[in-house]
Amino acid sequence: MTWRRGLAPAICIALPVASMAWAWPDGLPPWRGGAILSAWAGTGLLLASLILAVRTPGVANRLGGVATLYRWHHLSGSLAYLLLLIHPLALAINGLDESPLVAWQTLSPTDQTWPEWLGWLALLLLMAGLAGSFGPRLDYRPWRALHWLLVGGVLLGLAHIYALLGNAMPVMLVIGASILTLGWRLIISDLGWQAIPYRVESISHCADRSIELTLAPCARRLSARPGQFVLAAFGDGPHFQACGEFHPFTLSAIEDRGRLRIAIKALGRCTRRLQALEAGVVVRLQGPFGEPVVPTTQPRLWIAGGIGITPFMAILRNETCGPPTCLIHLFRSPYEAPFLDELEARSGQHGFEYRPVSTGECIPDLAALLDTFTDLPMRIVHLCGPPALIDSAHAALLARGVAPGAIHSDRFDFR
Repeated sequence: MTWRRGLAPAICIALPVASMAWAWPDGLPPWRGGAILSAWAGTGLLLASLILAVRTPGVANRLGGVATLYRWHHLSGSLAYLLLLIHPLALAINGLDESPLVAWQTLSPTDQTWPEWLGWLALLLLMAGLAGSFGPRLDYRPWRALHWLLVGGVLLGLAHIYALLGNAMPVMLVIGASILTLGWRLIISDLGWQAIPYRVESISHCADRSIELTLAPCARRLSARPGQFVLAAFGDGPHFQACGEFHPFTLSAIEDRGRLRIAIKALGRCTRRLQALEAGVVVRLQGPFGEPVVPTTQPRLWIAGGIGITPFMAILRNETCGPPTCLIHLFRSPYEAPFLDELEARSGQHGFEYRPVSTGECIPDLAALLDTFTDLPMRIVHLCGPPALIDSAHAALLARGVAPGAIHSDRFDFR
């Protein structure tokens, strides 16, 4: 539901406001009071960032989806660092009222006690960890290593607060909530203690450098619907060594007896390795995540880029008769187009129209493609593909009168 997307920003507002309300300074000089408020506002935002990093289906789906959570997680974490950095700078400016020497001693590492050292080390680790967000896009493993520095920064920051303020109730609440969310993320999400085991039953090649897997449950089943995705971590096989990391994959089919299908294109180090996957390998699944596609009687327009065709395959394979639907499928070459033969065979049946577009290395002319529709504002639109395609298609649709609420998109550029 749309209202759920407002819960994440509400958390990012409520926690720093509550923190500042508790620590509101009375009778202090403006810069010292501002230093206290910036520290507690930053602490509240940091706690919000930790809460929004909890990656379990129940939490994620109730708070607007994984992509929404990750967007606000990054934003609140970055703002938290800036506010926490203001804290020592404001204290130094406050010291200028006495003398420049006092201001310098506030910042100088050689003049700090161990509680202040904890605070400075926390800021340095937070800055190093955020380098993966502000700098060039890194591969997953170095980015993950930098993110662990953020965890160290959070823990040192909590120790800094405790060393200065002791066991006051708000302090203990912040420390307890932070440790709880960090532990939850590590044990439940990263280690996958609640992941459900499946087994790779069969593997087929659906395009060049792309495979489709049929997964059978080992015991308990996931309750998934078309349009949703899972996080999958593959185990090792007799002649296959997995990455051991959870990666998002959209379901390309939901079959009887709990079987699921996912398609994987060789886009990165881990997905390239998965092209050599063997049947019988155990895969742990978390999910399902995302909002399922809601049935409608309105005509639909689907725009897919490359492997972004997968959610539409799940819908087509699941429904026997749907409203008039046009699928625009963009790909570099027919050899790289997943499910091309199956989609062409379905075209013209039950009001389904398939428009494959081979773009080569050129940027697709979305304006020309969309201008062929006379009823565009009346259609429900779904987009799935690379972020650049989704952004440009979204802007082009709005410019042609499609209501924002009629445009739905899936993107997996979060981590």
